[in-house]
Amino acid sequence: MKIPLECRGAEPRGPLPRDAGAGGCKRTPARAPAPQASTPARRGADSFTLLEVIIACALFFMVAFSVLELVTRGLVSARVLQQREADAGMVASVYAQTNSLEEETVSGSFDELYPDMYPGYSWVRTTTEIYSNGLFEVKFGVVGTHKRRGVSETEMTILLYRPMSPPGSASQGGDGLGPGGFGPR
Repeated sequence: MKIPLECRGAEPRGPLPRDAGAGGCKRTPARAPAPQASTPARRGADSFTLLEVIIACALFFMVAFSVLELVTRGLVSARVLQQREADAGMVASVYAQTNSLEEETVSGSFDELYPDMYPGYSWVRTTTEIYSNGLFEVKFGVVGTHKRRGVSETEMTILLYRPMSPPGSASQGGDGLGPGGFGPR
């Protein structure tokens, strides 16, 4: 069967009926164009109202400023931890490394031990032999001015056994008894 020229491109619908028209074909009717989004009734459904935008911005900024406050507090806490304060244990750690002790009272500045780290801090060390076997009591004291806390004082007492030390007050003279009359000197 021969398809007439005017029917080319038309959809075939089975056998062509006799009353199909001049060319013997059925054409599909043209479709109506789809409504565009720019029509006034359609435009309002796809957008936000001004009130919704303001509420969304307010929520966003509340969350943003909350996070900013948390970060700021964390940085302040880290800065406080970085502010150093000298204590007696720092002097004790240096002095405990000596092999020989003598009875004495010595003072100094932290600039001698830790240059430029603890300005304004000074220390005092008092060494006393308490038994004749070379057991010494060492008292440390640190005094300084801290920027935020004001005057800072720390004290510490340690016992050190140094049998190779020269004789002190407990080794020379006396009755051979320790403090309070108990035990060896």
